[in-house]
Amino acid sequence: MPSQFDVLVIGAGAAGLYTALCLPSHYRVGLLTKDTLSLSASGWAQGGIAAVTDPADSPSLHLADTLQAGAGLCDYDAVKFLVEQAPQCIQTLVAMGVSFDRHNGELALTLEAAHSRRRVLHAADTTGREVVSTLTAQVLRRKNIHVLAQALTLDVWLHETTQRCQGICLLYQGQVLWLRAAAVILATGGGGQVFAQTTNPALSTGDGVAIAHRAGAVLRDLEFVQFHPTALTQPGAPRFLISEAVRGEGAHLVDDHGRRFAFDYHPAGELAPRDVVSRAIFSYLQAAHADPATAHVWLDLRPIPSETIQHRFPNIIQVCQRWGIDVLREPIPVAPAAHYWMGGTATDLTNQTSIAGLYAVGETASTGVHGANRLASNSLLECLVFGAQFADLDVGESGVRSQESEAKASVASKLSLPQFTLPQTDFDKISALRQELPRLVWQSAGICRDGHVMAGAIAQIQRWQEEFAQLAVSRSLLHFQPEQAVNVAAIGTNVQLRVWAETRNLLDVAWLILQSAQFRTESRGGHYRVDYPETDVDWEAHTLACKDDRSAQNGTSWSTAPIPRQKE
Repeated sequence: MPSQFDVLVIGAGAAGLYTALCLPSHYRVGLLTKDTLSLSASGWAQGGIAAVTDPADSPSLHLADTLQAGAGLCDYDAVKFLVEQAPQCIQTLVAMGVSFDRHNGELALTLEAAHSRRRVLHAADTTGREVVSTLTAQVLRRKNIHVLAQALTLDVWLHETTQRCQGICLLYQGQVLWLRAAAVILATGGGGQVFAQTTNPALSTGDGVAIAHRAGAVLRDLEFVQFHPTALTQPGAPRFLISEAVRGEGAHLVDDHGRRFAFDYHPAGELAPRDVVSRAIFSYLQAAHADPATAHVWLDLRPIPSETIQHRFPNIIQVCQRWGIDVLREPIPVAPAAHYWMGGTATDLTNQTSIAGLYAVGETASTGVHGANRLASNSLLECLVFGAQFADLDVGESGVRSQESEAKASVASKLSLPQFTLPQTDFDKISALRQELPRLVWQSAGICRDGHVMAGAIAQIQRWQEEFAQLAVSRSLLHFQPEQAVNVAAIGTNVQLRVWAETRNLLDVAWLILQSAQFRTESRGGHYRVDYPETDVDWEAHTLACKDDRSAQNGTSWSTAPIPRQKE
């Protein structure tokens, strides 16, 4: 493995893969994934990618729909940039070999909630898988991209004097290593696993946001979490997402009596924005006094012609069949689940964070395009449009690899930890935290939030953070010196150490989400407070969080920033 790179890309979903491909080909690029190259949340995306490809549509309409869904918190220039760059990104994907569905030779388009036109391109109901598999094949052909799988980034490495990002600290093959790079790009996806009910895969543990926070980067709008209204809710089954495209094609959301109850909450019924539909289901189930663990309503696909279902949604058919549901003959039991994090590490249009040399892209970033509530199918689009900006990344002289620096890095001292056995109680405690933390966050920072409940949850998480820091495994792993390559195989297996690192990140992001949600005393988009149920014009601003040693709030301060508007 090279001891240093020009650029390190952390994460191999759509954002990380596309970014790696767009970087200048003469850069030595390291692409790191904590799992396998083909596993990411992007691969689970069903609905598609929103882009203007129909002459009857326009970027101005796509922009207006995105701003409307974002509930006043979208940055106008960022959204304008997103929708105007979208068609070119689609052309690039098609040229790479992505097989979008077609109708009479033209790209087939579907409608999703809060879109005013059919503009969502798709590949059956496995669009994310199609995109990721195509990008992965392209990455593996590139000689300048060095892929490191099963490599878990622990923290970014800052220069002691300038505080510029100069690389990362990572866990790889039983060692803690330090890799130098002129630029580090966080593309680690979201943090859905901090909630007990989520459509995200197990690897979505908020790593990038936690890493950025510990480094001192500015974070933005962390309270805004999108809860997808229709996740499969069948005993024993994972919360498999039932694509919004199903409702776009004509499926009905109904109660036990077959009544389309969503119209009681919004004139658009099941095609209202996701936060509205999620709260409609939540409110309906609460009124019915249903058991929160198993409560569900029904998604009825039978109004859609069976041949359309079979053509458009083969994966949904297959998964539901696996759990004993025939979607052609019976409705699917569904309930909301955490799906997408609108907030993240604050970035500009070039993906630069507040730390020099550190970038973020995809769900890990907060670009300003999603506001308080992401428009359906804009997430994969954001990965592409902002990933493409790295074609112009200039790492300058810091990217020149000198023989002297390579030699210095290669002789970094290797320390072997003493051969001792850590208490099994350490790993038992970590395992218990992984069970208890998501339940606490779901109850306190889920679809409907309350200040008193959140205050109790924040206090509990702080106690857990203190206990976690005192574990013997934590004391062993948190105090290494930069450039020391340390053998940590004595501490535990790779699986155990990954669980430890992910739990550390989950504790951080749980605390950050709750503190941000407590700070914003209004309801807007994906953030709804029962004690402040109205939208307040005075809160039409971004929420910023940043480490501040002077702050009493666990070393982090919160503030607001105005929303960049359209220039007159």
